[in-house]
Amino acid sequence: MSGSPSEEKSRQRRIAVLLIVMILLADQIVKYLVKSNMYLGEQIRITDWFYILFVENNGMAFGMEIFGKLFLSLFRIVAIAFFVWYLVRIINKGGYPTGYIVCVSCVIAGAAGNLVDCILYGQIFSQSGYGTGGVASLVPFGDGYAPVFFGKVVDMFYFPLWTWPEWIPLLGGKIFFSPVFNVADSCITCAMIVIILFYAKCLNEGLGKEKSKNGE
Repeated sequence: MSGSPSEEKSRQRRIAVLLIVMILLADQIVKYLVKSNMYLGEQIRITDWFYILFVENNGMAFGMEIFGKLFLSLFRIVAIAFFVWYLVRIINKGGYPTGYIVCVSCVIAGAAGNLVDCILYGQIFSQSGYGTGGVASLVPFGDGYAPVFFGKVVDMFYFPLWTWPEWIPLLGGKIFFSPVFNVADSCITCAMIVIILFYAKCLNEGLGKEKSKNGE
């Protein structure tokens, strides 16, 4: 039997908080291990179509760079604040599927994971470089390679699924999927795809007027 509306809201709050914390921890643990043990460009072959490849970027998900670094960092803060407000709002309203709550939580956790890189990594890590001497190390706070908000995002997951045949115009010889990404990127992307495919109505309702009791 399902619990009362207040019990369901409490359950969804616990799920959201736990999920955000777990994703943040997983994202930061993987990034720390890569940043502190690999040099830029180093790769570890897992299979022919999956590599751990250490790269850093100034931009958004999958290495995209839009506007300046400071703008992107501030944009992340605004986006996280909005999604936290939105998550609290829809949980308090009630009536939203737990799967939708999970998706919104994943977006928050992913954005927060990359924001940690921007705020802290430039303060606590030395500069990563190429070659065996380029492995970064922890330094006293403030002695790192970049000011606050200017740290680089650590990426590592690379899936060169296949290479297009040379005879295909424009695509010939290019890798089908070339972006390198991290745990945070994948959480944001997967969550947004699921929202668009399965929870578009919930998104519209959450951003619109409050639902009436009969759902109209």
